[in-house]
Amino acid sequence: MESTLKDLKERRSIRAYKPEQIKEEELQKILEAGTYAPTGMGMQSPRIVVVQDKETRDYLSKLNARVIGDDDSDPFYGAPTVLVVLASKERSTCVEDGSLVMGNLMNAAYAVGVGSCWIHRAREVFDSEEGKALLQKWGIKGDYIGVGHCILGYPADGAVPEAKPRKDDYIVYVR
Repeated sequence: MESTLKDLKERRSIRAYKPEQIKEEELQKILEAGTYAPTGMGMQSPRIVVVQDKETRDYLSKLNARVIGDDDSDPFYGAPTVLVVLASKERSTCVEDGSLVMGNLMNAAYAVGVGSCWIHRAREVFDSEEGKALLQKWGIKGDYIGVGHCILGYPADGAVPEAKPRKDDYIVYVR
């Protein structure tokens, strides 16, 4: 229990990565943790797409950068693995379900020594014609919303930031 609490307190979003791919055994542990995230009524509406193919990863990065009007940037910060978290729009808790998956993925990544960061704009990417074409190419049928991109990799030297102090009024007691 104490190690879980320690991991939760120490995990940080990483925004610079080494180019080497993460190990398969680490990836499998991270993915398994994602599948155990709580979901509304236990319906397991999310899907996790593992992207490690460099060409596809770079294309996703380009689509993400286009949303913010910065075609020259890499919103994935050089991370070699991108986990796309989608959730079925048929579930009223789709965003919450996918968000809990994202949290599990990032916490598990830290626990196995892998850096991670939640990259937004998955909704816009997969609402676009290019994003819909990717889903079709990947064989994903149904009406899905893009919840987030969980980027994974080994942190570059100096890429782990210090924790910011917690705000004083974070917790309100009503007893």
